[in-house]
Amino acid sequence: MTAALLTLALPCLALTPAPATAPTPAADRTTPAEARRVDQVPTPALHWTTCRQTAECATVQLPLDYDDPQGASVEVALLRIAAKDPGHRLGTLFVNPGGPGDSAQDLAVQAPQFLSEDLLERFDVVGVDPRGVGGSRQIRCFADPQEQSRALAPLTATPFPVTADEQRAWTDAARTLGGACSTTAGPIASAMSTTDDARDLDVLRRAVGDTRLSFLGLSYGSYLGQVYANLFPDRVRALAIDGVVDPQAWVGTPTTASRPVFERMGSAAASYRALHELLTRCQQVGPQRCSFADTDTQARFDRLADRLRTRPLRLVAADGTVSDYTYARLIADTGQRLRDPEGYRDLFADLTDLAQLTAPGEAAPDTTGPDTAAVVRRFLLRRVEEPSGPGYDNRLEAVSGVVCADGLHAADAASWPAAADAADRRSPYFGALWAWSTVQCAQDTWTARDGDVYRGPFNRRTAAPVLVVGSTWDPATSYDSAVKVARLLPDSRLVASDNWGHGALLTSGCVTDAMYGYLLHPLAPAPATTRCRGDVQPFAPATG
Repeated sequence: MTAALLTLALPCLALTPAPATAPTPAADRTTPAEARRVDQVPTPALHWTTCRQTAECATVQLPLDYDDPQGASVEVALLRIAAKDPGHRLGTLFVNPGGPGDSAQDLAVQAPQFLSEDLLERFDVVGVDPRGVGGSRQIRCFADPQEQSRALAPLTATPFPVTADEQRAWTDAARTLGGACSTTAGPIASAMSTTDDARDLDVLRRAVGDTRLSFLGLSYGSYLGQVYANLFPDRVRALAIDGVVDPQAWVGTPTTASRPVFERMGSAAASYRALHELLTRCQQVGPQRCSFADTDTQARFDRLADRLRTRPLRLVAADGTVSDYTYARLIADTGQRLRDPEGYRDLFADLTDLAQLTAPGEAAPDTTGPDTAAVVRRFLLRRVEEPSGPGYDNRLEAVSGVVCADGLHAADAASWPAAADAADRRSPYFGALWAWSTVQCAQDTWTARDGDVYRGPFNRRTAAPVLVVGSTWDPATSYDSAVKVARLLPDSRLVASDNWGHGALLTSGCVTDAMYGYLLHPLAPAPATTRCRGDVQPFAPATG
């Protein structure tokens, strides 16, 4: 659920001074029990040292379990980009990129590329790697990379299982993963909930000298922000969330636990909605502007998917390298393209090539056949995943540690095939893709437990209004989730953007002005809803 945002260019924004602050109702108070948990922890001393050429890094020891602050500890890593104008510094802006499992240090170090000059002058920007992730104490569920590779091979062989044999292999591998993380990595696996990360944030807020928290959370990072806001509502200075997770769906209920978490969040439905709209627009503009266009473009996509489901496309390179392009790969690649505002361009180029490679006689009108060798090379190259570098790659374990801890899940991993099939009927193509991503979280599989995970309520009144940003065509966290969260949080503000891709930040000046202006002046009067339009609108008429 990572936002594909940082590849977009952002001009420096010159934000005008805000008008006088508006009065806000009194905030709800942090509960005495929660205050005791965090306030009894001594304020850590942060010893910053130069790292990554332009940044400063530090590590601290925090309680592994806040109910036992004198017990075992966990190392947490921070990275800071110092404010350019320390004489006018407003405080620290904590940032989180989502995932879960993505490094907040990696986001913070890129602050000069995506934050406005005003924010960079007035704030230290700090990324705290969550427990189990990145530079913090990592979750490691296997003895070494070789054991890990053997155990997880079915999960890495295909984006999601389609055949009965693949489903059995996935279920077995998921049980191995859950069992290993609940035993070998048991202590950290039982302390990786978003609740613990929010408590860490509050202690570190105190460590950097801030009375209240300033926070920017993207994708899953929006859930971290919401947990903080509801645990510590009177300690919020500014909290902007984008690509918004529905917190009630994320944690689930005993009634909804049998539905995989991303299915109940509506991620599959949002993906299908975005794809169907793109196929409709492609058909409307025709083959002159969209090479995949047909008299029924949705049906053309359906035929391509059916062919790949029946028989994968065998790709043979000049050197004899063989790779199968499968139905599961088509759906996963399509979903990934939907996360990028401009991803539709490559999506339709890919679909056209795949249609011609699988059914050469079906070329769209007024198009010429591709250079087959070049096309094969391109698809083969895409199968080479981004290298993880030497050593132990714990990304899947880190994602699992958070998702499995936070929410309620089905009792038995054996229930996943039926649940995934039902999800696919409700949301064609993407239901199974999203559903299978959490099979390792079945209660009989992931048995590590965090005894005091926060699971609501999510409607507490904060000391400053929360800024909620939702994208109409977000394929991962639906726009409806943003609307729901804005209604849940009293006095919050909604930025409703008609943009494409996962998350709205950097997709238009309207959105970025609203978000960055709010972070500087969270109490300035503002409308309850601001409506924006993304700069990229697929197949929109040319202007000028």
